[in-house]
Amino acid sequence: MRPLESVPNFSEGRDRATLEALGSALGSKARVLDMHSDRDHNRSVFTLVGSAEELVESLLAGIACARERIDLRAHEGAHPRIGAADVVPLVPLVPEDMERAREAALALAERIGAELELPVFVYGELAPRRGPAFFRTGGVEELARRLEAGELVPDFGPDRLDERAGGVLVGARRPLIAFNVNLRGSLEDAREVAASVRERDGGFPGVRALGLDLPHGGVVQVSMNVEDYEAAALHDIVERIRREASARGAEVVGSELVGLMPAGAALAAAGAMLGIEGFDRSHVLELRLLED
Repeated sequence: MRPLESVPNFSEGRDRATLEALGSALGSKARVLDMHSDRDHNRSVFTLVGSAEELVESLLAGIACARERIDLRAHEGAHPRIGAADVVPLVPLVPEDMERAREAALALAERIGAELELPVFVYGELAPRRGPAFFRTGGVEELARRLEAGELVPDFGPDRLDERAGGVLVGARRPLIAFNVNLRGSLEDAREVAASVRERDGGFPGVRALGLDLPHGGVVQVSMNVEDYEAAALHDIVERIRREASARGAEVVGSELVGLMPAGAALAAAGAMLGIEGFDRSHVLELRLLED
């Protein structure tokens, strides 16, 4: 049976001992493929794969570790968040496995609420039309107010945020690409460029984008989630960002991939840059060998 993937995001990107503890917990059953940490975001993204059962056990251990080691009351970072273990998606590697991902996500959400006593909010395939931004807007304080006012009720667990660890967003979703482009310019430049590419403001379909200040890096950033790389190709997004930045007197100085990306996205970008018509996975030796 094919493995599932999970890409949990934790609100810690600076303390090495905590990151090592998280990695150890997440690797207790599942296989950890990657960890991406950012000091300015003060956030780390792990990529792990395993069976549904292995992922649920490993993620539960990782979230328990985060609850013990991360105190949101002392947290500072550029990235929005509502929890120490902020967002935990279960991801099918092929569309046919989405139901398995949904079932695993629900099993995990129930156990987080019951065993770790943290409030859980579901999103994505478990709650259509609700993404992480629905819960993060206004930060932890606004989410606490909405709970207090009865405007929102957790799907699992207690009805209040944990004082130290906040809450947890658990969902099932398609693979996406977390991709950031760094600029030399002002924070206002980054915010305007982000608006030019994100779907909500008339940009590319399935693109979520924020403009952030990265003082330790000495740059500003267009931080993106590309939810459908076939509808919004990375090379087209980067080209739009270059044009929009240049029009404002800003400059693209680099980009970064957060976690891993589907091979198809890299192939599409390579084919476009090289001008190879009809270039796809069937033209890549190693991928063809894996299919045989």
